[in-house]
Amino acid sequence: MIKINENFLELQESYLFATIAKKVAEYTKENPDKKIIKLGIGDVTRPIPEVIRDAMKKATDEFKNQETFRGYGPEQGYDFLREKIKEFDYAKRGVDIDIDEIFVSDGAKCDCGNIVDIFSKDNKVAITDPVYPVYLDTNVMSGRSGLYNKEKGQYENIVYIPATSDNSFVPELPKEKVDMIYLCYPNNPTGTTLKKEELKKWVDYAKENKSIILFDAAYEAYISDEDVPHSIYEIEGAKEVAIEFRSFSKTAGFTGIRCAFTVIPKQLMGYKENGEKVPLNPLWNRRQCTKFNGVSYVTQRAAEAVYTQEGQRQIRQNIDYYKENAKIIKNGLEDAGYTVYGGVNSPYVWLKLPNGVKSWDFFDRLLTEANVVGTPGVGFGPSGEGYFRLTGFGTRENTIEAIERIKNMK
Repeated sequence: MIKINENFLELQESYLFATIAKKVAEYTKENPDKKIIKLGIGDVTRPIPEVIRDAMKKATDEFKNQETFRGYGPEQGYDFLREKIKEFDYAKRGVDIDIDEIFVSDGAKCDCGNIVDIFSKDNKVAITDPVYPVYLDTNVMSGRSGLYNKEKGQYENIVYIPATSDNSFVPELPKEKVDMIYLCYPNNPTGTTLKKEELKKWVDYAKENKSIILFDAAYEAYISDEDVPHSIYEIEGAKEVAIEFRSFSKTAGFTGIRCAFTVIPKQLMGYKENGEKVPLNPLWNRRQCTKFNGVSYVTQRAAEAVYTQEGQRQIRQNIDYYKENAKIIKNGLEDAGYTVYGGVNSPYVWLKLPNGVKSWDFFDRLLTEANVVGTPGVGFGPSGEGYFRLTGFGTRENTIEAIERIKNMK
């Protein structure tokens, strides 16, 4: 008898964005004449910058000749890309990261999910609430969550740390000892940030409790405020307690190309049952060498082009375009009388719904009355109820039209 991983049965309904896609597909089928504007999923719409496309074409041409043909590449990533990451993403910010602490991958989402492979099932997990669903769901799949309480909308073994307008979106340190802490800043879904002194509290907590911080910095390129760190390693002591995830998806438009990287400092330790220290860097390296064959050479040459002077200029044009969209959404919703957050250091705008309106009720109303798709806040966790996320990743024309539609809702 083939037995299944029963932890999958503890997952609640379908994945958030799959549920949204199903609802939109059903409405579109019944209303084929309606123009649906999608500002829900965080997918980019701007073309890949020319300098990156040219780098991919050049790399592809290398496969024509036996002398320049390439087969399997290093699972950790090619040194030419890792050197650029080291220089531009870390050394220029005063952070010393070695290339063998950088692991190139096919997506931050993948790494955030796969990283749980190297940690014990017995670890206590803490997530900010609301939160990107992958952090929670992959720990449910791994058996760390315990049973689901439908009344609370929470799993019994997960520590939920609310981050809402009630505490200015600054989550409080756990009142109990936890082992794995997920932080995402600039935050998805709320679009809010933590300043250096606030993030330092988490680093100090992790050091005191021998915990690890899993820090998702996928949206760091959208930061404009000087007191907001681009990397957790800008915080003293963070290399002893934190793993950082980065992505080219929202930075350079690689959502369809797939390239990211994870940083695991060599001084970062985990512990055996008897308390003996074990470096995590070799564990992740072993995991990747076993379960991952590396990112394609063509893709990594494309990512390398991001760090050229022209590449930086061209991707900044796209980032500024999306930030302007977020500004249009934020200002338009405020003009309409809504209370909104985010949209400054992030492409996401977090809308607080008035008069106790439920997130999915607002989703349905927005879809049917304005033909606009967003993301229900409750889909990111129980503390997201009463909120709604809109994204600046649409086209300028659709963004403007969507906001006008929302303003005209009765």
